[in-house]
Amino acid sequence: MTSFGAFDLAPIHCGTFRLDGGAMFGVVPKTLWSRQIPADEKNRILMGMRSLLIRSHNTGKTYLIDNGAGDKFDEKMSRIYGMDLGSGNLMDSLQKAGVEPGEITDIIFTHLHFDHCGGTTSMDDHGQLIHNFPNAVYHVHERHWASATQPNAREKASFLKENIEPIKESGRLHLTGDDVLYEEGLSVIMAEGHTEGQQLPVIEGISKGKKQTIVYAGDLIPTHVHIPLPWVMGYDMKPLVTLREKESFLKRCADEDLLLYLEHDADTELIRVGYEDGKFYVSEMMKLADLKE
Repeated sequence: MTSFGAFDLAPIHCGTFRLDGGAMFGVVPKTLWSRQIPADEKNRILMGMRSLLIRSHNTGKTYLIDNGAGDKFDEKMSRIYGMDLGSGNLMDSLQKAGVEPGEITDIIFTHLHFDHCGGTTSMDDHGQLIHNFPNAVYHVHERHWASATQPNAREKASFLKENIEPIKESGRLHLTGDDVLYEEGLSVIMAEGHTEGQQLPVIEGISKGKKQTIVYAGDLIPTHVHIPLPWVMGYDMKPLVTLREKESFLKRCADEDLLLYLEHDADTELIRVGYEDGKFYVSEMMKLADLKE
């Protein structure tokens, strides 16, 4: 784990999957985006599922931000999404970090699309759903919970019953508001373009003797290739809202030298963002481990 002020941090790899490249880049032509991320024969691009483990020295809590798609997909769905848990999966990654699932006290969900919350549960040998994190409180923004439980027709396919209902029935669901502060140094910013009530955790710490801030970018900035303003996903419910949010957010990142932790980039964990000649760009790529003293 990497020491980061009052927190210890570790990347948690939940596997990879594939999504349609055109949907991932909206109106951007394939001739442009394919130079950055090549597509396979089905026009799909490789996507990571990278959660973040946070251990707090001040409160003793152990947080997990999102938990991937999980292992409940049948063969057909696994094939459609090119699901690969062999190169890194949730439980193995937690074990490597030295953390047992029962030690997780809090799971902060950016949102409840299947690739962000499917790891909450697994199927036992009898076909029954079991909770992988029996002691964790599940934190979901109240606006997003309303969207997930009463979805519009366009977003409905991303909210899977087998993911949502166990969270509801657990007795451990905590609905949050816009100004939630999980503890000193761990807050969120809100993003509404991709889906209602997406919460992006902000972690304030110290690295190499100076204050640093990491923002878990979720689906506002899914990969480093999505930095240019018009490169907005077709999956976003409100793309023009995303466009405005990106501009404001990236300006803050450049001005304040914030680090972005990328959930879906298959290769890149952290980036810094620069701004020059009216355009945002990736100024540095690194791993979480690079923040170590």
